[in-house]
Amino acid sequence: MTRSLITLWMIFFPLAVHSSESCNDYDPLRRAFFGDLHVHSSYSFDSWTSGQRNDPDAAYRFARGEPIELPSADGESQLRVRLRRPLDFASVTDHAEFFGEIRVCTLAGPTSPGWWAPHCILTRVEAFYPALVASSYWAERIGEDANPKTRSYVCRWFPAACAQADANVWADIQRATEAAQDRSPDCRFTSFVGYEYTDTPNMRNMHRNVIFRDENVTALPIDTYDTGARNFPELWRRLRSECIEADNGCDVMSIPHNSNLAGGLMFRDPANEQEARDRLFFEPIVELIQHKAASECRFDRSLGRGVGTEDELCSFEQNRTDNLTSLAILFGELQDPAGAPVALDEFAPRNLMRNVLKDGLALGQATGTNPFTPGFIGSTDTHSATPGATAEDGYAGHLGRRDVEWRNVEDHYQDNPGGLAVVWAEENSRDALFDAMRRRETYATSGTRPQVRFFGGWEYPDTICEEPELAARGYAGGVPMGGNLPPPPSDIQAPRFVLAALKDPGTAEHPGTDLQRLQIVKGWVDAMGETHEQVIDAVGSADNGADVDRQTCAPTGYGAEGLCTVFEDPDFDRRQPAFYYLRVLENPTCRWSSHQCMAAGVNPFAPDCPEQARIATADVHARGGQGDVYGNCCHGPDDEPFITPIIQERAWTSPIWYTPPKAP
Repeated sequence: MTRSLITLWMIFFPLAVHSSESCNDYDPLRRAFFGDLHVHSSYSFDSWTSGQRNDPDAAYRFARGEPIELPSADGESQLRVRLRRPLDFASVTDHAEFFGEIRVCTLAGPTSPGWWAPHCILTRVEAFYPALVASSYWAERIGEDANPKTRSYVCRWFPAACAQADANVWADIQRATEAAQDRSPDCRFTSFVGYEYTDTPNMRNMHRNVIFRDENVTALPIDTYDTGARNFPELWRRLRSECIEADNGCDVMSIPHNSNLAGGLMFRDPANEQEARDRLFFEPIVELIQHKAASECRFDRSLGRGVGTEDELCSFEQNRTDNLTSLAILFGELQDPAGAPVALDEFAPRNLMRNVLKDGLALGQATGTNPFTPGFIGSTDTHSATPGATAEDGYAGHLGRRDVEWRNVEDHYQDNPGGLAVVWAEENSRDALFDAMRRRETYATSGTRPQVRFFGGWEYPDTICEEPELAARGYAGGVPMGGNLPPPPSDIQAPRFVLAALKDPGTAEHPGTDLQRLQIVKGWVDAMGETHEQVIDAVGSADNGADVDRQTCAPTGYGAEGLCTVFEDPDFDRRQPAFYYLRVLENPTCRWSSHQCMAAGVNPFAPDCPEQARIATADVHARGGQGDVYGNCCHGPDDEPFITPIIQERAWTSPIWYTPPKAP
């Protein structure tokens, strides 16, 4: 290894520093911890109706590295799945809206009130297509654009039984979360009590994952039935009154769900100053990627342009729609004459976080308050109780029977294994991780585990990458990812950023992928209020010769084990508000769909791919399958502008912001 790579390993993996803190491994310069904060178990309606029966206890066991079983596509057998590497932290975030109903309908028993309600009977049916009808019934309850929303018959006919079941499920979730927490000094695993707030007006996704700091939580989850449609400010108000101001040690945040299916509603202009303040307090981080695609930015390869961008790498893991109704149409679960997909020019710009960040700069310049300054994380949104199951070459799906085995390529080709949340913290404890999320010292990955540092300041030396004290000097001389640059010294012309990344080491059987390059993504607003963006290759090259073998999917060529550089913005204007974030690109690898297609004898790169797909589909039909199972394997850029058989896994750091000093 080169001297610089040895130095990088010392930066990312220093000797553990023992202290009097609660964990044996405590590092004041912080370590990267990998987790998943968007996880559904059988307590969620759409997990249960997907034939998935693993509960929160099982989800936490899986996160800690233990195996669990999932239903096969035909529902007749079980598939054993296990993480290659345990996670450091996780939160089970089941849909709070139907805690009571699903408990009454599925587990309460035939003598309980509500058990024989028609929609409960339908929910218990194991057959595949009736289960989809049951899922649609529950989705319609949260998809209403009404105040108040209409609850299911169970809660209208038997309110007392429903309320008791709500309380029982919430207690079970807290018990399972506490049981998973490693309270020994080893601190091997951290669990957070959480749930999903599932507001979906007109099937526009405005969901939030509500994550509590510790065991001090609200008496019951605050859900969309409590707040009404399009009223997430009411969620914040109640979280403040029932948690933050409850004088019981309660602390909480709400993490916006991946916003690509929000129809533009997730990041609206604040209605007033209080709404802006509440967003900044309760939503310090956002989910940038999960199994229903990425929301950094959007570029259509078939049209050669994007939504507010010319960045071709923004074609990565995109859905062809911007709302959940159109997504269901694409999956064949709903029929609608309006159809799908959503045209590029009609796609809501604020479904994409880069546009949100740029608009935040403009709002800040116009109003004095930038309401959109979140950091980034990834997660899976698994509905199979499989947190952290993000490997492309071992992806078992995230929707139980609905996307396991051959159903995955056929019905959920646009989905992906999801991402991971990475947090820089002193130790793997609830307080340390939660504090790090509050200060936005986080980054998102598309599922791999590279180690990424990003610092911004005014006087970092060019030689900092050669120094084992890089992290210490990074903190001392500026701010880490998620921070705000201090005012510039009068004699310095531009900020300097330290970019450092180490490849995911992987495991002995499944080694990680080399790095290709590090990029700076900059956004700014000019004096006229117009927003701009720029993507700059800072170190590494797209032309490093790395590729994928078209016959085996094995990677070819080499990249870097580690990359580090100092970047100085040559176009910096101290009068213009700006943000900068680091994007890390790995060498090319095969997408999960390519692995699964090839395993079925269908090569996406072969000229006779359609004939191979026909043969493989006939084999599935002989086993009870229906439809064009493997046709998606042979898609080209004209009919699938956002999905490619070869991808580049990546990471995105939380931005660092620059705000011009106010005139004296």
